[in-house]
Amino acid sequence: MTSATDSPSPAAPRLIATDLDGTLLRDDKTVSDRTIAALAAAEEAGIEVFFVTGRPARWMDVVSDHVHGHGLAICANGAAVADLHADGKLVKVRPLERTIALDVVHTLRTAAPGTSFAVELATGIHYEPAYPPFHLDPGATIALAEKLLHEETPDGGAPVLKLLAHHTELAPDDFLALSRTAAGDRASFTRSSPTALLEVSGPGVSKASTLALCCAERGISPAEVVAFGDMPNDVEMLRWAGTSYAMGNAHPAAIAAASGRTESNGDDGVAVVIERILAERRTNGPARRDLIP
Repeated sequence: MTSATDSPSPAAPRLIATDLDGTLLRDDKTVSDRTIAALAAAEEAGIEVFFVTGRPARWMDVVSDHVHGHGLAICANGAAVADLHADGKLVKVRPLERTIALDVVHTLRTAAPGTSFAVELATGIHYEPAYPPFHLDPGATIALAEKLLHEETPDGGAPVLKLLAHHTELAPDDFLALSRTAAGDRASFTRSSPTALLEVSGPGVSKASTLALCCAERGISPAEVVAFGDMPNDVEMLRWAGTSYAMGNAHPAAIAAASGRTESNGDDGVAVVIERILAERRTNGPARRDLIP
């Protein structure tokens, strides 16, 4: 792995894919003036910017003013693509089937007693009484996950974007490893929280797989993508992109997956790399696409 200052830039970057929390956003959940300017400069130079996050579309207001061009964001770890120019309207959904979600709930109740659950639907979140109050919707239904996942409950016809599982005693990485062993053949498990909070998506659904779909629609290859992330839910994306950076504050799994490392989110690590890419473009000119191997 190399640093942001000695890692080679891609021959002709056409798309920047960046996580939000712990990556683009500072710890106070704001976007710095330096980062805002870097994102705008990238778009002005013809490089598309995609926000790729575990957040649901309804929590994207923190960056909605900084979306240029296409206006799209990949949300819920790849389970949805939202149009931030249209108030977060979902334009693509890759759901977790309710039968699979129920199977995961039953499996984790046995494998990790004390697990509590929340269900993130395309229409909002619902949760169990024991689920911790992180950023919960006051209008949510509170019931056991088995009831929340039943078709006849409120919003029963809405797609399930992800299942969330929380444990009060297990270490976060231990909980993730246990859950992947117990049910990883049926769903995709990851995490982005510092607590033992897992995010469960449909089989094969990840930030990387949905980003790959969006890039294919634009004729953009992995070699033309620069990605940024800091947590286990970024690992697949960091591996998929031709050039990738783990933040200075990143989890060891993200560091191992990335091809380079930049400054921390508090020190504008994403902006540091974007500024370097644009400086090299001004010096060398954009590379011809037909010369990219």
